Amino acid sequence: MTESEIRSLFTRENGDYSFARWGRPLAPVVFGVEDQTLRTVKGAIEAVCQLANHDITETDPELGANFIWFFLKDWRELSEVQGLARLISDLPPLVSRLQAMDANQYRVFRFDAMGAVQACFVFLRMDKHLSKVPAETLALSQVVQSILLWSDLAFRTKSPLALVGETTLLRPDIADLIRIAYDPLMPDATTDACHALRLAARLGCVI
Repeated sequence: MTESEIRSLFTRENGDYSFARWGRPLAPVVFGVEDQTLRTVKGAIEAVCQLANHDITETDPELGANFIWFFLKDWRELSEVQGLARLISDLPPLVSRLQAMDANQYRVFRFDAMGAVQACFVFLRMDKHLSKVPAETLALSQVVQSILLWSDLAFRTKSPLALVGETTLLRPDIADLIRIAYDPLMPDATTDACHALRLAARLGCVI
């Protein structure tokens, strides 16, 4: 992976470089699934956090839970979740937009005063496409896309996962990038594209 490729993973469609990682331990909670799928999601969270050397906790002192997953059959269900409108601004327009797009997944991030990730909401509408995806693959993909604030273009054409035989694994280059991004010497958040150079240097990439 070159410095240019790294930079593209955090450069948004409007051309702005925007990087953020979690500034606090993840306190996950999952709604709408059976116990087996719950264990799969938590296993994926534990695996990615271990890779990043980042902590998981039972309760966030400010928010209670800060990594919140909703498995849905219809986007209208979001409007019925008590208290969700207080956590996500403009929830009704968001629901309408997701319905109009016929989307099957969406993530919402919240940030602290320093720009680090404070919370993430993962919404998955289990349509015929997502329902065919193995739970392990779906969970790992969502955790990887939530552990950092990636560009909105980052994985549009190439998944962060790879199929090895019959097993789906995190791509080694993405795994290395996550690990380096959580280096204690790196910032929790930045809009300076030189950050990509620092990541590349730590990875020994071609500049």
